[in-house]
Amino acid sequence: MAKIEIIGVKKIYEGERKVLALDGVNMKIEENEFAVIVGPSGCGKSTLLSLIAGFEKPSEGKILLDGKEVKKPAPDRGFVFQDFALYPWRTVLRNITFGLELKGVPKEEAKKKAMKYIKMMGLEGFENVYPYALSGGMKQRVAIARALAYEPEVLLMDEPFGSLDAQTRKLMQMELIKIWEKMKRTVVFVTHSVIEAVYLADKVFVMTARPGKVKGIVDINIPRPRNYTDERFLKIREKILSLLQEEVEKSQNLQY
Repeated sequence: MAKIEIIGVKKIYEGERKVLALDGVNMKIEENEFAVIVGPSGCGKSTLLSLIAGFEKPSEGKILLDGKEVKKPAPDRGFVFQDFALYPWRTVLRNITFGLELKGVPKEEAKKKAMKYIKMMGLEGFENVYPYALSGGMKQRVAIARALAYEPEVLLMDEPFGSLDAQTRKLMQMELIKIWEKMKRTVVFVTHSVIEAVYLADKVFVMTARPGKVKGIVDINIPRPRNYTDERFLKIREKILSLLQEEVEKSQNLQY
């Protein structure tokens, strides 16, 4: 089970001036659902993901995971960052075993689990390679394998393919869907790309300009694998773009 409920969530950042980042966000993400969040820059997408992860706390409202309030990070939620966040002094294998070591998993068992995800992510032969010698796509494979290795119920992904070239990005999208279909985890994925959202998602949440709230929810009822040129794909893409257009214009007019 891994159902997420976001109920009336506000997030205010205190400082020289108060910034209301999120204002009354309500979402329901079902068990094993692939949910994607899109919205203009600065709308609070990444903030929302941090709140689900437990890295930050809401100023108001609450986030429930299977009915229990999220108050701090926990192994039931894995996080994949855009910038890979690998430890440069650790090999591929030892990056992937890191979370297992923190959980106190015995060394041989941790290695066995890590090797399972190394194989799944197509990293065989790179076990003893350090991150500096890997391409961007390979680094992100390691980051995903590390997040999956301790088998979280929820996988949170903050623009994980944003820094990759177009060809690698498309390949990683295809690989991620294969892994998700095999493992059936609840995924919450943040992206700026509407095409990526339609390709990956069961459901797309469209956010307003800051302060962020949910403007619309679009169900993607297209069987996988999906084709970018499919008429249904293009129609849904246009629907999301039309929801976003006004919000992008608003975000560009915000005074910082």
